[in-house]
Amino acid sequence: MPTNLSPNSQTSAIVLTSTGSADDVSDACPIGTYTGSNKFLSGAAAQVAYVYKKLGGDVVDIELTPSNVYASYEEAVLEYSYIINMHQGKNVLSTVLGSPTGTFDHKGDLKSGPSGSNVKYPRFSLGYSQRVGDGAAAAAGFGGNVPQYSASFNIVKNVQDYDLQEIIQSASVSGVDQDGRTVAYAGKVNNSKIRVTKVFYRSPRAMWRFYGYYGGVGVVGNYSTYGQFADDSTFEVIPTWQNKMQAIMYEDSIYTRTSHYSYELLDNKLRLYPTPSNFGFSTTDEIWLRFYVDLQPYESGSYNAGVEGVNNINNIPFDNLNFKNINSMGQQWIRKYSLALCKEMLGQIRGKFTTMPIPGESVTLNHSELLSQAKEEQQELRDKLTEMLKEVEYPELAKKDQELSDASTNVLKISPLGIYVG
Repeated sequence: MPTNLSPNSQTSAIVLTSTGSADDVSDACPIGTYTGSNKFLSGAAAQVAYVYKKLGGDVVDIELTPSNVYASYEEAVLEYSYIINMHQGKNVLSTVLGSPTGTFDHKGDLKSGPSGSNVKYPRFSLGYSQRVGDGAAAAAGFGGNVPQYSASFNIVKNVQDYDLQEIIQSASVSGVDQDGRTVAYAGKVNNSKIRVTKVFYRSPRAMWRFYGYYGGVGVVGNYSTYGQFADDSTFEVIPTWQNKMQAIMYEDSIYTRTSHYSYELLDNKLRLYPTPSNFGFSTTDEIWLRFYVDLQPYESGSYNAGVEGVNNINNIPFDNLNFKNINSMGQQWIRKYSLALCKEMLGQIRGKFTTMPIPGESVTLNHSELLSQAKEEQQELRDKLTEMLKEVEYPELAKKDQELSDASTNVLKISPLGIYVG
């Protein structure tokens, strides 16, 4: 009895349709980031017709389902969002360091924190440079982002050395200094090292009597009163820097010429010269100093606001791009990238069957060409987008503005100027 070789169907069980349906998109997207957007649903449905035509679906069968296209469209949008957010993250990182971050779900959607940060233009400041400057200012005793405290201790007759770390630590624990006064740094030291920035070591009384109330202003140098007096006929105006220099010279004169007392500070151990004695000192004399606590880098506090926020590009509160805000250029990139992803899927599917037998012959499938083209197209699209974004980073825009300004200035240089006739 002859065998019936007629197949039940002469068409592929899986063939891409020429159109898609927005109603089927949500169930086909594995992540579901954009399924709440009607514009995304419409775009994904339209992508089916785009892929169908670009891959020749009206000539040969395309072994994909609309669901494959929907999934590739979602991946293309997420890839576009990733590249754009990386670009903007590099743009603003210096400014947003230390600012509040947020919490995200598995889709990358922002659940708490400053929403829409990636579509807002930041108010730029000195950013990271300012934080570095604050640290330098704190170390120099000028303030910065670390609180500066003042403290005092009583000097003792014939005692030359004083452990400032021990003295201030003790006052921090008890909350009062040696004279029973409440200290502002109570509970702030906590066994941390203190950094002494200045010691207020006064001149001996005998020196003040010798030089008088003005502390020896006559020895500051020439022009100490230059430009500060005028008669009815003359008046001299000196530059501001002259007064600044005079003030510095005056302070240095008092420190260098009118005081024979000095001190040495090593590892927070203070040594006074000369050794306190009855001459010029009494048991009630105090020495004041200024210091700050050597805080840990990540310790929080009112003066260190920001250390618990953004510390790198990985926790900037950037949400996935809102699909409705992606313009025509972005939409076209997404279409092309989604098409490349579909090519990759089609190549992998066809690669499972290197040849297809037909009566008296066999057909070799083009999976290798599809995979090669897909990888190249994806990489080219990513590279071009990244390159374009690099050219429009904020520092590059500033350079272009400068070039435009210089070019405009050069044009105006050779432009004839009108002569005004009154």
